[in-house]
Amino acid sequence: MKNILVLEDEATIREFIVINLQRAGYEIVEASTGEEALSIIDRTPTGFSLYLLDINLPGIDGFAVCRRIRERTSDSGIIMLSARSQEIDRVSGLMLGADDYITKPFSPSELVARVDALYRRVSGKFEHLERAGEEFKCGRFRLIGLTRTLVKDDEPIELTQVEYLMLKLFFENPDVAISRESISDAVWGDGYHNDLKVVDVNIRRLRMKVEEDPSYPRTIIKVWGYGYKWVSKS
Repeated sequence: MKNILVLEDEATIREFIVINLQRAGYEIVEASTGEEALSIIDRTPTGFSLYLLDINLPGIDGFAVCRRIRERTSDSGIIMLSARSQEIDRVSGLMLGADDYITKPFSPSELVARVDALYRRVSGKFEHLERAGEEFKCGRFRLIGLTRTLVKDDEPIELTQVEYLMLKLFFENPDVAISRESISDAVWGDGYHNDLKVVDVNIRRLRMKVEEDPSYPRTIIKVWGYGYKWVSKS
């Protein structure tokens, strides 16, 4: 189901988002506070396909809501909404498990394009279920398509859909330097218009899951001025 929870405290912005996403075929549930959003989430055991979360809210903010969602599930997509001056906040949201962010102000076409792109990534999980035998092996790691799980030394690691797609690209191209632009195209889709910091922050988040010491990565290596490489014999 193409359902989205929109958390935004400014009524005019929330109305703008709701109208444009409804026109694009999404079912919308609205929340104006973090407290209201958490109450809705608690009353909706099946969850939502996507969440649009404003960061700066009085009381419970978008970070806390994002954290609660990721404690419950890695299946849903999360987009953070922030002002242009809040770069640190955007990075923090991505590190908490958000998949993307949109900076205010934004156009209807940008909003719908970014939501559509993430929805395709999230709904792609169910397409993978049709290929239940899909599995990749690389050194100490196995990537299992059916459960969308990374296994490291027989220990399972839960992944978001974005993390799964990034790892799938690496496992299909071990020991090959992949540009940040190519990673963005493969994971978020051709024509994705956000800055490439989203790639960098998601790499940082992946390192926290796969590296022995994320500060000194040996598996996901940065190729300076270009992109990243998965080292198969780390």
